[in-house]
Amino acid sequence: MSDLLPFIRAWVTDPRKVSAISPSSPALAKLITSEVTAHNTPVLELGPGTGVFTRALLDRGVPQDDLTLIEAGPDFSRLLAERYPRARFLQMDACRLGHKGLFGPGELASAISGLPLLSMKPRQIMGILSGSFEYLRDDGAFYQFTYGPRCPMPSAILARLDLQATRIGTTVRNVPPSSVYKIERKSRQEVLKTA
Repeated sequence: MSDLLPFIRAWVTDPRKVSAISPSSPALAKLITSEVTAHNTPVLELGPGTGVFTRALLDRGVPQDDLTLIEAGPDFSRLLAERYPRARFLQMDACRLGHKGLFGPGELASAISGLPLLSMKPRQIMGILSGSFEYLRDDGAFYQFTYGPRCPMPSAILARLDLQATRIGTTVRNVPPSSVYKIERKSRQEVLKTA
Protein backbone atom coordinates (compact mmCIF):
# COMPACT_ATOMS: atom_id res chain seq x y z
CA MET A 1 0.00 0.00 0.00
CA SER A 2 2.92 2.38 0.68
CA ASP A 3 3.81 2.38 -3.06
CA LEU A 4 0.27 2.95 -4.28
CA LEU A 5 -0.05 6.62 -3.32
CA PRO A 6 3.22 7.79 -4.96
CA PHE A 7 2.34 5.68 -8.03
CA ILE A 8 -1.14 7.23 -8.34
CA ARG A 9 0.27 10.72 -7.83
CA ALA A 10 2.85 10.20 -10.61
CA TRP A 11 0.26 8.61 -12.90
CA VAL A 12 -2.17 11.53 -12.46
CA THR A 13 0.63 14.03 -13.09
CA ASP A 14 1.84 12.38 -16.31
CA PRO A 15 0.16 9.06 -17.26
CA ARG A 16 2.17 8.76 -20.49
CA LYS A 17 5.48 8.69 -18.62
CA VAL A 18 4.25 6.11 -16.11
CA SER A 19 2.47 3.98 -18.77
CA ALA A 20 1.20 1.42 -16.27
CA ILE A 21 -2.12 0.91 -14.56
CA SER A 22 -0.62 -0.31 -11.29
CA PRO A 23 2.81 -0.65 -9.66
CA SER A 24 4.84 -3.72 -10.67
CA SER A 25 4.11 -6.74 -8.52
CA PRO A 26 6.59 -8.65 -6.33
CA ALA A 27 6.15 -11.60 -8.76
CA LEU A 28 7.33 -9.47 -11.70
CA ALA A 29 10.18 -8.07 -9.58
CA LYS A 30 11.28 -11.60 -8.71
CA LEU A 31 11.20 -12.65 -12.39
CA ILE A 32 13.07 -9.65 -13.81
CA THR A 33 15.82 -9.93 -11.17
CA SER A 34 16.02 -13.75 -11.22
CA GLU A 35 19.38 -13.91 -13.04
CA VAL A 36 21.08 -11.09 -11.11
CA THR A 37 23.16 -11.87 -8.02
CA ALA A 38 25.90 -10.17 -6.05
CA HIS A 39 28.26 -11.59 -8.73
CA ASN A 40 26.44 -9.65 -11.52
CA THR A 41 27.27 -6.19 -10.22
CA PRO A 42 27.39 -3.25 -10.51
CA VAL A 43 23.77 -2.95 -11.63
CA LEU A 44 22.09 -0.09 -13.48
CA GLU A 45 18.36 0.29 -12.90
CA LEU A 46 16.39 2.44 -15.33
CA GLY A 47 13.00 3.81 -14.32
CA PRO A 48 12.83 2.26 -10.86
CA GLY A 49 9.61 4.12 -9.99
CA THR A 50 8.74 3.19 -6.41
CA GLY A 51 11.67 0.76 -6.15
CA VAL A 52 9.93 -2.64 -6.42
CA PHE A 53 12.74 -4.05 -8.59
CA THR A 54 15.33 -2.33 -6.40
CA ARG A 55 14.01 -4.16 -3.33
CA ALA A 56 14.11 -7.45 -5.23
CA LEU A 57 17.75 -6.81 -6.22
CA LEU A 58 18.66 -6.16 -2.58
CA ASP A 59 16.82 -9.36 -1.57
CA ARG A 60 19.01 -11.24 -4.07
CA GLY A 61 22.15 -10.01 -2.31
CA VAL A 62 23.07 -7.05 -4.51
CA PRO A 63 24.70 -4.45 -2.23
CA GLN A 64 22.98 -1.07 -2.27
CA ASP A 65 26.39 0.52 -3.00
CA ASP A 66 26.51 -1.45 -6.29
CA LEU A 67 23.25 0.06 -7.60
CA THR A 68 22.85 3.10 -9.83
CA LEU A 69 19.22 4.23 -10.08
CA ILE A 70 18.16 6.50 -12.94
CA GLU A 71 14.70 8.03 -12.58
CA ALA A 72 13.26 11.05 -14.40
CA GLY A 73 10.13 11.58 -12.28
CA PRO A 74 10.60 14.06 -9.42
CA ASP A 75 8.16 12.34 -7.02
CA PHE A 76 9.71 8.90 -7.57
CA SER A 77 13.18 10.49 -7.35
CA ARG A 78 12.55 11.88 -3.86
CA LEU A 79 11.07 8.57 -2.69
CA LEU A 80 14.01 6.53 -4.03
CA ALA A 81 16.64 8.88 -2.55
CA GLU A 82 15.02 8.43 0.89
CA ARG A 83 14.61 4.64 0.61
CA TYR A 84 18.04 3.82 -0.85
CA PRO A 85 20.51 6.40 0.49
CA ARG A 86 23.63 4.33 -0.31
CA ALA A 87 22.70 3.73 -3.95
CA ARG A 88 24.05 6.10 -6.61
CA PHE A 89 21.05 8.09 -7.73
CA LEU A 90 20.60 10.25 -10.83
CA GLN A 91 17.48 12.17 -11.80
CA MET A 92 17.68 12.24 -15.58
CA ASP A 93 16.24 10.99 -18.87
CA ALA A 94 17.54 7.46 -19.55
CA CYS A 95 17.48 8.16 -23.30
CA ARG A 96 20.59 10.31 -22.79
CA LEU A 97 22.66 7.68 -20.99
CA GLY A 98 25.37 7.46 -23.64
CA HIS A 99 25.92 11.23 -23.61
CA LYS A 100 26.66 11.50 -19.91
CA GLY A 101 29.86 9.47 -19.44
CA LEU A 102 28.44 7.94 -16.26
CA PHE A 103 30.64 4.83 -16.32
CA GLY A 104 33.65 3.48 -18.12
CA PRO A 105 33.18 1.00 -20.99
CA GLY A 106 32.37 -2.46 -19.64
CA GLU A 107 32.02 -1.24 -16.07
CA LEU A 108 28.50 -2.60 -15.50
CA ALA A 109 27.41 -6.25 -15.32
CA SER A 110 23.61 -5.90 -15.52
CA ALA A 111 20.85 -3.43 -16.35
CA ILE A 112 17.23 -3.73 -15.21
CA SER A 113 14.63 -1.60 -16.96
CA GLY A 114 11.19 -0.60 -15.78
CA LEU A 115 10.88 1.93 -18.60
CA PRO A 116 7.68 1.99 -20.71
CA LEU A 117 9.36 1.13 -24.04
CA LEU A 118 6.07 0.41 -25.81
CA SER A 119 5.13 4.09 -25.48
CA MET A 120 8.53 5.37 -26.69
CA LYS A 121 9.79 6.36 -30.12
CA PRO A 122 12.44 4.18 -31.82
CA ARG A 123 15.14 6.85 -31.37
CA GLN A 124 14.46 6.88 -27.61
CA ILE A 125 14.74 3.08 -27.42
CA MET A 126 17.95 3.26 -29.45
CA GLY A 127 19.37 5.82 -27.00
CA ILE A 128 18.51 3.65 -24.00
CA LEU A 129 19.94 0.44 -25.46
CA SER A 130 23.07 1.93 -27.04
CA GLY A 131 23.79 3.94 -23.88
CA SER A 132 23.32 0.91 -21.64
CA PHE A 133 25.45 -1.40 -23.77
CA GLU A 134 28.19 1.23 -23.91
CA TYR A 135 28.62 0.63 -20.16
CA LEU A 136 27.82 -3.10 -19.97
CA ARG A 137 30.66 -5.61 -20.10
CA ASP A 138 30.77 -8.06 -23.02
CA ASP A 139 28.79 -10.73 -21.16
CA GLY A 140 26.47 -8.17 -19.53
CA ALA A 141 22.70 -8.37 -19.89
CA PHE A 142 19.83 -5.89 -20.09
CA TYR A 143 16.47 -7.06 -18.66
CA GLN A 144 13.18 -5.50 -19.79
CA PHE A 145 9.58 -6.36 -19.00
CA THR A 146 6.59 -5.79 -21.24
CA TYR A 147 2.82 -6.12 -21.15
CA GLY A 148 2.80 -6.89 -24.89
CA PRO A 149 2.92 -10.27 -26.65
CA ARG A 150 6.51 -9.84 -27.93
CA CYS A 151 9.79 -8.13 -27.19
CA PRO A 152 9.26 -4.35 -26.85
CA MET A 153 12.52 -3.58 -28.66
CA PRO A 154 12.02 -3.39 -32.43
CA SER A 155 13.98 -6.11 -34.25
CA ALA A 156 15.58 -3.48 -36.53
CA ILE A 157 17.12 -1.76 -33.49
CA LEU A 158 18.34 -5.05 -32.03
CA ALA A 159 19.91 -5.98 -35.39
CA ARG A 160 21.56 -2.58 -35.77
CA LEU A 161 23.18 -2.92 -32.34
CA ASP A 162 24.09 -6.63 -32.82
CA LEU A 163 21.84 -7.62 -29.92
CA GLN A 164 19.51 -10.56 -29.39
CA ALA A 165 16.46 -10.94 -27.17
CA THR A 166 15.35 -14.04 -25.27
CA ARG A 167 12.15 -14.29 -23.25
CA ILE A 168 13.09 -15.60 -19.81
CA GLY A 169 9.57 -15.92 -18.45
CA THR A 170 6.04 -14.65 -18.00
CA THR A 171 4.04 -13.97 -14.87
CA VAL A 172 0.27 -13.74 -14.62
CA ARG A 173 0.68 -12.45 -11.07
CA ASN A 174 1.01 -8.87 -12.31
CA VAL A 175 -1.63 -6.42 -13.55
CA PRO A 176 -1.57 -6.86 -16.48
CA PRO A 177 0.36 -10.13 -16.96
CA SER A 178 3.94 -9.44 -18.07
CA SER A 179 6.88 -11.08 -19.80
CA VAL A 180 10.58 -10.42 -19.20
CA TYR A 181 13.21 -10.35 -21.93
CA LYS A 182 16.97 -10.66 -21.60
CA ILE A 183 18.85 -8.58 -24.17
CA GLU A 184 22.50 -9.40 -24.77
CA ARG A 185 25.17 -9.02 -27.39
CA LYS A 186 25.17 -11.58 -30.17
CA SER A 187 28.07 -13.96 -30.02
CA ARG A 188 30.87 -13.40 -32.53
CA GLN A 189 29.59 -16.44 -34.51
CA GLU A 190 26.04 -15.02 -34.64
CA VAL A 191 27.31 -11.66 -35.90
CA LEU A 192 29.33 -13.37 -38.66
CA LYS A 193 26.30 -15.48 -39.69
CA THR A 194 24.07 -12.43 -40.13
CA ALA A 195 26.73 -10.33 -41.90
